[in-house]
Amino acid sequence: MEDYLAKSLEEWKEDISEVLDQINTDYDDVKKELKVYSYKYGITKQVIQSTVNEEIIENIREMYHKPFEEKYNELKEYIRELDEKRKVFQMFVNKIDEVKRKEAPKTDLAATYK
Repeated sequence: MEDYLAKSLEEWKEDISEVLDQINTDYDDVKKELKVYSYKYGITKQVIQSTVNEEIIENIREMYHKPFEEKYNELKEYIRELDEKRKVFQMFVNKIDEVKRKEAPKTDLAATYK
């Protein structure tokens, strides 16, 4: 592979890797937040199921359960989007590496050791 082409592909890979790193950071942050809301949502659901007073149940639903459920669902959707982005940008990196591997000069081992 010509040097200019290898250099260009490597620079492109570095740019894509930076984007991928940011996506991975966002993914990890959202995953943590999703876990928090998963617990909050689950706990409020259990409390509601264990409570008999309808007025208290309705207050809990309005104050906690519904907002936690909405945030939980929102985060689930966002993490799916980030996961898709991760896959796409990782494909770029893999394809660039694959092209560079295929186009790398083939070394004649027999000639090297003569």
